[in-house]
Amino acid sequence: MKFLDQAKIYVRSGNGGAGAVSFRREKFIEFGGPDGGDGGRGGDVWIECVDGLNTLIDYRYQQHFKAGTGIHGMGRNRTGAKGKDVTLRVPVGTEILEEDNETLIADLTEVGQRLLLLRGGNGGFGNAQFKSSTNQAPRHANPGLEGEEKWIWLRLKLIADAGLVGLPNAGKSTFLASVSSAKPKIADYPFTTLHPNLGVVELDGRGFVLADIPGLIEGAHEGVGLGDRFLGHVERTRVLLHLVDGSGVEDPGEAYRIVRGELEAYGNGLDEKPEIVALSKADALSPELREERLASLEEACGHKPLILSSASRENVDTALRMIIRAIDKDKEEAANEVPARPEEEWRP
Repeated sequence: MKFLDQAKIYVRSGNGGAGAVSFRREKFIEFGGPDGGDGGRGGDVWIECVDGLNTLIDYRYQQHFKAGTGIHGMGRNRTGAKGKDVTLRVPVGTEILEEDNETLIADLTEVGQRLLLLRGGNGGFGNAQFKSSTNQAPRHANPGLEGEEKWIWLRLKLIADAGLVGLPNAGKSTFLASVSSAKPKIADYPFTTLHPNLGVVELDGRGFVLADIPGLIEGAHEGVGLGDRFLGHVERTRVLLHLVDGSGVEDPGEAYRIVRGELEAYGNGLDEKPEIVALSKADALSPELREERLASLEEACGHKPLILSSASRENVDTALRMIIRAIDKDKEEAANEVPARPEEEWRP
């Protein structure tokens, strides 16, 4: 299991320690009285975003995490120690969701972000806290409060600047391998890619992260093939490079419409992202067949697509420069967006 992008885990914060019932009784000491200390607070449950992780595989082997119980109070006004905290370390891009797998608790997108998920229970008061002028020898103390518990989902969405989409065997992994140091599995059969891959692309002194996901087929949003569960890894991208196999499909236009239909069915803004369409594996096409397939694809997407070949490097640098321009444009638009001012509450 090389890649795990979703896990359901149980977390529980620690119970508070109980307060102590104790009295000071020493020979030749004039003033005695209650001296029971308070219980310690239970441990908290934290989630921290760390560097160096790119999968949730650690949570495949352990699904239950419990913080420590606070130490009970003791005599001589000694307060119990706090229970040991539990810190869940997750990779950048992890979403934390409620048990329904829909309600978002937090989205951790930067290294160092920490979230207090569950707070430990407070420790109970010792009997020294209950001493008063009318009750100078209290013989009761509070138990510690119980901690909180819940089931949560961890869902990883890789953080990349650009994403590759297309039918199986469209040449996505070959393109990623040709422009970066990534080494995805490449073969001449569908669904060679079984988990997402990331590669860092360098061109003209610029760099960006490119994500390759398993191919989509018709009905993926209904679970056909590998389904659309990996589409979440291109949700954070700024631009999509849509590769259509020029040599393996007779009608590139229909292949394009199938993938677009799956993106629209998935939603979450994927169908609204800037898209660069390319006819891949062009080196395997004759000039006549190339023009025929290009015309079919152009009719489907509504603009002239790029002719691309990862094997011969035809228009590979052109595609990368188009991606860089799209990334820069999206960043500029995001920087120029002025947040809407909240409407002031009406007051009489």
